[in-house]
Amino acid sequence: MAEPWATLGIDLLVEPTGPGLRRGLTDALREAVRSGRLAPGTRLPSSRALAADLGIARNTVADAYADLVAEGWLTARQGSGTRVGEREVVPPSGTAPHPRALARPAYDLRPGSPDLASFPRAEWLKAARRALTAAPYQALDYGDPRGRPELRAALAGYLSRARGVRADPERIVVCAGFAHGLTLLGTVLRARGARTIAVESYGLDVHERILAGSGLRTTVLPFDRLGTDPGGLAAAEAVLLTPAHQFPMGVPLHRDRRTAVVDWARRTGGLVLEDDYDGEFRYDRQPVGALQGLDPDRVVYLGTASKSLAPGLRLAWMVLPPGLAEQAAAAKGGVDTCGALDQLTLAEFLTSGAYDRHVRATRLRYRRRRDALVAAVAARAPQARVTGIAAGLHVLLRLPPGTEQSVVQAAHWRGLALHGLARYTNPAAPAEPVDALVVGYGTPPDHAWSGALDALCAVLPG
Repeated sequence: MAEPWATLGIDLLVEPTGPGLRRGLTDALREAVRSGRLAPGTRLPSSRALAADLGIARNTVADAYADLVAEGWLTARQGSGTRVGEREVVPPSGTAPHPRALARPAYDLRPGSPDLASFPRAEWLKAARRALTAAPYQALDYGDPRGRPELRAALAGYLSRARGVRADPERIVVCAGFAHGLTLLGTVLRARGARTIAVESYGLDVHERILAGSGLRTTVLPFDRLGTDPGGLAAAEAVLLTPAHQFPMGVPLHRDRRTAVVDWARRTGGLVLEDDYDGEFRYDRQPVGALQGLDPDRVVYLGTASKSLAPGLRLAWMVLPPGLAEQAAAAKGGVDTCGALDQLTLAEFLTSGAYDRHVRATRLRYRRRRDALVAAVAARAPQARVTGIAAGLHVLLRLPPGTEQSVVQAAHWRGLALHGLARYTNPAAPAEPVDALVVGYGTPPDHAWSGALDALCAVLPG
């Protein structure tokens, strides 16, 4: 039977140096404390445990501890063990000072995140327990690079039912967020000989940087009241779109243009990357089905849990045409890069119906917030016009010409985090600049929503 200290002890990396073991250990411990590697209050292993780990006599460790207690470097109390003494830690010379943390805004109306306070902790914990209880022990081993089969099967059923995606579990690849999936696709496209990918006039510049990092050149498509115009696709081998709810303009891609994009892909052998970033949140109209349903052989569908649950889960998925799933899995290095337990939990969350219940509840909450935002702007800032309100977690708030920059600056002075449309406009976009705000209504918790609306209306013209 193992000695208690063998299993209940703690680990400490220390290398005695010098002419004698006691002096060498004392010097090594003193330097670890002086340099800050052992922070004040850190508990040290018992003399028996450390002696066994170092292969030296217990008395040698006890004597070294006693010397450092006498010098004030360590403290020893009955029942509390030996700990690093409380003292000011002087950083080594040349160490850069820690930068000051940026002050958190009083209200955050930037787009991109849901209300994290509404994450279904209790239901998620129940699903995690059920998933872990039912999981075979092999689930904790290195898994299929495409992701856990339980999650891919659950996603195939859900996406087919809720988003009109023609999904086969064998053609689904789980990834660590949308950016990770886009990185994998960039690698696959370059390996297939693609050189140019078309992007929308409005969107996240980080996506362009990811594609550029894969060696792809980007060309910008024009935008009008019908959404992104696919007429400029002739020079590209692929295109990245947000067809169900254009980010950040908020309009769906017109049905004729949806057809035109798919026709282009069929005719040229091109590939459409469909970013369905907030497909669950539709309010005033029937949901717009996924573009992938028109041609699953030419469209890659990308979805994520970042808006419906939380970005911190780092779970997203791709539904790929035949042959591309293997290439995307190979681009992951042949290993599953997402945690198996989180994947199993999400699979259970989906199949148990908890995901649908959560989405329906948050959809109602976000709709109420959106309605309050529209009413407040109409009553208190009539010079602003709210558009793109039928879906998603943000609206486009159009401003009088020439006012966007001053409004964003005024919001900053008031502690209101707010982004203007210019932040999401591609510099190469073939269109006249539009003054507008991209207002996210997902981030503030419920108790802060009325205060966030007051702060927003206070900085709007009129």
